[in-house]
Amino acid sequence: VVPTSRGICHQINLEYLASVVQVREHKGEKYAFPDTLVGTDSHTTMINGLGVLGWGVGGIEAEAVILGQPYYMNIPEVVGVKLIGEPQDGITATDVVLRITQILRAHGVVGKFVEFYGPSLKQLKLPDRATIANMAPEYGATMGFFPVDDNTIDYLLLSGRSKEHTEFVKHYLKKVGLFYDANSPTPKYSELVEINLTEIVPS
Repeated sequence: VVPTSRGICHQINLEYLASVVQVREHKGEKYAFPDTLVGTDSHTTMINGLGVLGWGVGGIEAEAVILGQPYYMNIPEVVGVKLIGEPQDGITATDVVLRITQILRAHGVVGKFVEFYGPSLKQLKLPDRATIANMAPEYGATMGFFPVDDNTIDYLLLSGRSKEHTEFVKHYLKKVGLFYDANSPTPKYSELVEINLTEIVPS
């Protein structure tokens, strides 16, 4: 629980609280698993920029989770968004975000998970990813997810996470096949959308 007047919850979560990989002890043994989040704020999806599954839920669902009850959901359709090309000189992060939002609205992603991938994922630093993920309610998706890659690891270190934990996150995600790099295979998505960053013009 974040006390009042301490800052914006989803920003604090992005910059400080989210671990990306959690470690819990059960019956004397330690278990590692990917971090997840449900929240009552429409900006909950911002954490998707850090490679954490998270989306908004209603107050009753959130209360149930707080009280230790499981959260149930139907398996969603997942739209893979392949990013290619490089933004031209003078194109801002705002231009990129607005164009991606426009394309996804037109495609129709309401109630679906969106996952970004492709060779140009590396062009987007964490603040840009968090902004695009934060806009998920604007393009209608349940969430806009960015897989963990070297940009994510750099951000974890930059934002003060320990080197030991950050190295553990990378090692664990590589072991379980969730760390994204140029050699990562393309997952099987329900639908595919391709966005060429080179074609984006100033908004």
